[in-house]
Amino acid sequence: MTELTLAQQLGRFAATTGYDDLPVDVVESVKMRILDILGIAVAASTLDTSRAARTWAREQGATGPATAVGVSGGLPANLAAFVNGVLAHSLDYDDTHLPSVLHPSASVVPAALAAAERSGASSRELIRAVAIGLEVCVRIGMAGYDEASNNSIFFEHGQHATSICGGMGAAVAATLLAGGDEQAVVDVLGVAASLTSGIIEANRTGGTVKRIHCGWAAHAAVSAAELVALGLTGPPTVLEGRFGFFQAWLHGTFDASAITEGLGTRWSVPGIFFKPYPANHFTHAAVDAATQLRERGVAIEDIVSLTLGVPAQNHRTIGDPIEVKRQPETAYMAQFSGPYAVVLGLLGGSGLGAGLDDYTDELARDPQRRALMAKVDVVADERCTQIFPHQFPAVLTARLVDGQDVVAEVLTTRGGPQRPLSFEELAAKFQDNAGRALAADQAEALAAACRQLEDCTDLGGVLAPLATVDVLTPTAVGGTTEG
Repeated sequence: MTELTLAQQLGRFAATTGYDDLPVDVVESVKMRILDILGIAVAASTLDTSRAARTWAREQGATGPATAVGVSGGLPANLAAFVNGVLAHSLDYDDTHLPSVLHPSASVVPAALAAAERSGASSRELIRAVAIGLEVCVRIGMAGYDEASNNSIFFEHGQHATSICGGMGAAVAATLLAGGDEQAVVDVLGVAASLTSGIIEANRTGGTVKRIHCGWAAHAAVSAAELVALGLTGPPTVLEGRFGFFQAWLHGTFDASAITEGLGTRWSVPGIFFKPYPANHFTHAAVDAATQLRERGVAIEDIVSLTLGVPAQNHRTIGDPIEVKRQPETAYMAQFSGPYAVVLGLLGGSGLGAGLDDYTDELARDPQRRALMAKVDVVADERCTQIFPHQFPAVLTARLVDGQDVVAEVLTTRGGPQRPLSFEELAAKFQDNAGRALAADQAEALAAACRQLEDCTDLGGVLAPLATVDVLTPTAVGGTTEG
């Protein structure tokens, strides 16, 4: 008997895993991720790049059955997936898988929602497809994770694993929602592999192109599923083949066991980290550590200096050059500043501890915050470095006027499996995000529907208010890059 290729093994997993086969924690996790992505997309709806995405989609001149945030009337599924995927990733508030450091839901969820509306799929079929799509995305991403260097090979090659792997997982989800069988999943992986893309040079030298990456991945995914349904086919060796996905992206260096080991019995989905704060993920533990100091009664006026210890890999992002990190000029710069994160935790923020309202250009330049930021040093901490990238830890030491050192350690990242967010906390994040452009009753109804999504009988009706969001309301955060 011929051994199955990697795509065929994924196809068999996808085709033979029904809704009733999903563990309870996977179902709950998927419902929370759909809620999270919808809220983020609404919050991002007023960005200039979001307007560009909507305008481009409208200018294609087609209508269809799928809902896009801020677009009155329906769009074809692939264009709705594009718009919602752009918005879902534009604030870098979307979930993160570690240690692959990719953001799975921002591609998979928009593609699945659009495909479900196109096919009239049930809510349980939607949940199943999202779960399987996320699992495929994460496993392909982990195949490119190098244990020896603790880093993603995709990243080292300048590639955006979020959109590349996200497009593959999203394509599987879209195909399942179109009624595709095992062979269709194999074919769609083969087709999507020629459509997915993502280059992360914008992280270094600027540009807003990264914001469209998850939108294009979702667009490619739905398009691939539609083409497969019309008879297009892909190579069964698309992943491991001589001229396949891993050769093209990773020069043939990959871990096949990351795809196959425990497939169908060990789920990665519940372990994907939610982001409680709208900032680079490397800064989150700094917010939490400073919050600990505040809650322990450390008074700002008693602080002489603060030392933030982080993984060496994180230091270059949030602590270097320290003069710039202590004086961010914009909300964008503040989101990548260790000193700003410390000050935010010391002063206290909105939302779950830090919300969109805490990252504005005005607050970045606030004299009180800058005076406190001037007291913060960011250093590489050996213990934190050893933990990275399975967590993004921090150790914060405050030297007080009486000579005492007070230390706060945060060795696990909030929003991950060790410190999970409850549905109520995710709903609070959603309300903070969606409430910027949706009426309170609409936001509450959408949150309630997601909580009981498996029982929803009118997905289009649930999503309909998203098409009418007020896209003229200014958004506090100007934008971010990867993290």
